Amino acid sequence: MSDVGPYTHRMALRFDPIAEARRQWDSHGWGATDAMAAVTSISRAHQIVIGRINDLLRPFDLTFSRYEALVLLSFSRTGALPLGKMGERLMVHPTSVTNTIDRLERDGLVARAPHPVDRRAVLATITDEGRAVTKLATDALVEAEFGVGELRTETLRDLEASLRKLRRDAGDFE
Repeated sequence: MSDVGPYTHRMALRFDPIAEARRQWDSHGWGATDAMAAVTSISRAHQIVIGRINDLLRPFDLTFSRYEALVLLSFSRTGALPLGKMGERLMVHPTSVTNTIDRLERDGLVARAPHPVDRRAVLATITDEGRAVTKLATDALVEAEFGVGELRTETLRDLEASLRKLRRDAGDFE
């Protein structure tokens, strides 16, 4: 897969910069070398994967954050959720949810409505067009294995399990 997103580059380096950082780190005796290398690798992998995903979603005029919001709404029983609940489930700041829903609403993929019971809350509701775009975007992501097709299923499961422990210990969930 070609890496052409904003956090990727076309020309591969002749060396692994994280391995070189590990070597330099060790030579300075700073400690926690494995942690530094793992965190730097996670950060770089995040850039690569998000770049790949956003490239796959670009034909649908979506970013991963907008796609996640649409999927969350499509998973809900009624196709609608309060913006506050969306922020909790997506684990993002309320301003981010508002900006995401603004864009999706402007594109006709989501509609806002007052909450039927809580006058302070606003619901985001996925539209029929939003459902159609979500399906097409999901098909593209699944076909490309979310940009991580070069990793074996066993590796993906081990990676997810390891990161789940980190997330749980950080308080993402009980």
